[in-house]
Amino acid sequence: MPTVLEHIDAIARQKQRDVLYLTFFDDPQGKRTACEWPENETRAQVIQWLDAHGIAWRECGEIANPNVMRGYRGSIYVDVCYDVDDPVYQQLAALLELPDGTVRLPNMRFWVLSLDVAMTNAHHDEPGFWERWAENF
Repeated sequence: MPTVLEHIDAIARQKQRDVLYLTFFDDPQGKRTACEWPENETRAQVIQWLDAHGIAWRECGEIANPNVMRGYRGSIYVDVCYDVDDPVYQQLAALLELPDGTVRLPNMRFWVLSLDVAMTNAHHDEPGFWERWAENF
């Protein structure tokens, strides 16, 4: 059964706030393919930690781009507000980042997508946008 995933920018527009998400890769240069993410040990470790700490997450697409069609690459949205004073954010950041802000775990990236950037794709939310896109792809 096919699964419909939301792009991270659509999630930001729904939440009306900046959102956090993670991308994963297996190649030292950061190249990813759709078939590598299921075996990514870092992804499994992060998901296990999120579940153990009761932090909601879900699979998501990366920022929508109508000029590119790609399969799911393992990205996840983490339902924690980007607020450096929030204890839950602090726990998450402690898991994912070193004190200097670099990533702690291998083969992943920790992102914040601002609502301002997400709003540049607000026209994607118009009824029928993606259906028209698919017809013309």
